[in-house]
Amino acid sequence: MARYIIKRLMLMIPVVLILLIVVFFIVHLIPGDPIAVMLGRSASPESYKALQIKYGFDKPLIEQFFGWLGKLLSGDLGESLSMRRPVAEVILQRLPRSGAICILSMLLSTIITLPIGILSAKKHNSLTDFNITTITLILVSLPSFWLGIILMIAFSVWIPILPSMGFVSLAKGGLWASLRTLILPVVTVAAGNAASTTRLLRTSMLEVLGEDYIMLARIKGAPERRVMLVHALRNASIPVFTTLSMQAAYILGGSVVVEKVFAIPGLGQLILNAIEKRDYPLIQGCVLTIALIVVIINLITDVAYALIDPRIRLD
Repeated sequence: MARYIIKRLMLMIPVVLILLIVVFFIVHLIPGDPIAVMLGRSASPESYKALQIKYGFDKPLIEQFFGWLGKLLSGDLGESLSMRRPVAEVILQRLPRSGAICILSMLLSTIITLPIGILSAKKHNSLTDFNITTITLILVSLPSFWLGIILMIAFSVWIPILPSMGFVSLAKGGLWASLRTLILPVVTVAAGNAASTTRLLRTSMLEVLGEDYIMLARIKGAPERRVMLVHALRNASIPVFTTLSMQAAYILGGSVVVEKVFAIPGLGQLILNAIEKRDYPLIQGCVLTIALIVVIINLITDVAYALIDPRIRLD
C-alpha cells in the first residue's frame, strides 16, 4: 500500500506540471486586458505602462509562465489584481465555505443513497421501487439553481425558518448560525447527487444480487440483512464510490451556481468574479487549487478501493 501511494505521488508530478501549463495558457486566452479593466477607460498611457511593468505583462508569455512557476515553487501564488491581496490568502479565506458545502452535501448524499438504493433494489419492480425511481428521475432532471429557488421560497418565504441567502462565519455567529446558512445550499446540492447515486446503487445492487455467490449465501442460511449489507453492498458500492469521488470534485469546481443563488462568498463566486475582472493570478490560483484537490481525491479513491474490496490489488 505504501509503495503504491509513493508511486502515485511520483506520477502526480508530471500531471501537476501539465496542469500548470494548461491553466496558465488557457487563462491567458481569455479575451480582455486585465490592466485596462483595473484602470478603466480614463487611464493615462503612463499609468497603464507602469502597471504592465509591475505585474510583468510587458514580457513575452513564455517568460511570464516561468516567472509564475518560479514564484509558485516558492509558495507564492501572486497578487490578486482586483483585490490587491495575496492570491493564497484570498483562496484560503473562501475555500472553507465551498469545502463545507462539498463535504456536508456528500455526507448527506451518502446517508440518503445507501438505505434508499438498497431498499429500491430489494423491492425491485414493486410500488416502492417505482416511487423511488420516479422521485430520483425528477430530482436528476431539475437544474440545481431551480431546486435551490424552490427550497428558498418554501423554507424562507412560506415557512420562514431558514435564511434565504448569505453566510455567517463560525467566528461571528457560532456553529448553529453558520450551519443554518448552509442547510439550503447543502440540501440543494445533495438532492441531485443523491438521486443519481441512488439510481446507480440500485442498478449495481440488482446486478450483484443475481450473482451465484449471493444465491449460495442464501442457500447456506445467511440472514437477509447480512446478504444485503455485507455480501451485496460491498461489491455494489465500488462504482458508487467512484461516482461520489467525481461528484466531490464537480461540486467544488462547479459550486458557482449554488453559491450565486444563495449569495455565499465561496470559491465558485470567487472564480466568477475573477473572470469578470480578468484577474489572471486569481483565476490561475483558484483553478490550480481545484485541480490539485481533484488529483488528491482520485488518489484517495484508488486507495479506498482496496479497503472496500480486498480482492483489488494496488500494484
